[in-house]
Amino acid sequence: MKSPRIVSVSLAVLGLLFAVSPPAHAGAQIEEELAANVQNSLHRSVSDYPAPHLVFTTPLEGLSWLADMSSRLAPKIPDWSTRRDFLITVQYEASRAGLDPQLVLGLIQQESNFRKYAVSSAEARGYMQVMPFWVRLIGSPEHDLFNLRTNLRYGCTILRYYLNIENGDLYRALGRYNGSLGRPEYPTAVIATMRRYWTWTPAPAGDSAGPAAGPNAMSAR
Repeated sequence: MKSPRIVSVSLAVLGLLFAVSPPAHAGAQIEEELAANVQNSLHRSVSDYPAPHLVFTTPLEGLSWLADMSSRLAPKIPDWSTRRDFLITVQYEASRAGLDPQLVLGLIQQESNFRKYAVSSAEARGYMQVMPFWVRLIGSPEHDLFNLRTNLRYGCTILRYYLNIENGDLYRALGRYNGSLGRPEYPTAVIATMRRYWTWTPAPAGDSAGPAAGPNAMSAR
């Protein structure tokens, strides 16, 4: 697989591809009874809020990822500081949950098309289209699903939970996330979006020509 460092994709082309992306048609995660120990574990997960930061082997690798993802996301989130905070939070929350950040970016594009205040017909909310019943099941009343960190924390925690109960089967976990378990359309779309827009490979060891990502880029504010 080629590294995005050596794949020339113009921002104009990326902008066109994003522009023709269909609007989000989020499904509805199904409310299920949770065992007490699972409920407590998920509650602890969504209630712990350390400051997000990039999680990479080296700072240079993190800056390389941030610069690359930032250039791809610019057509959808033009403001640099907003885009930086979004990407750092995605990468941190995905890594914290043991998920591929590139997968989470693909899921967000499918679910909300990067709209912070998106609301589906089923009342799923925010970037990762989290259903409000999760706040009652595992959260606290003050948790706002339109808040960037809260939404991503819930979304990544929920997807990790679905992966666990599906024994690592990504297609079935994604189906549960979308409320379409057993149907191939949604898992196929998320994975195709991830591969088409968000695939990333670290630069070879010893390559020190990392792109600039702006000041104070390693941590979200």
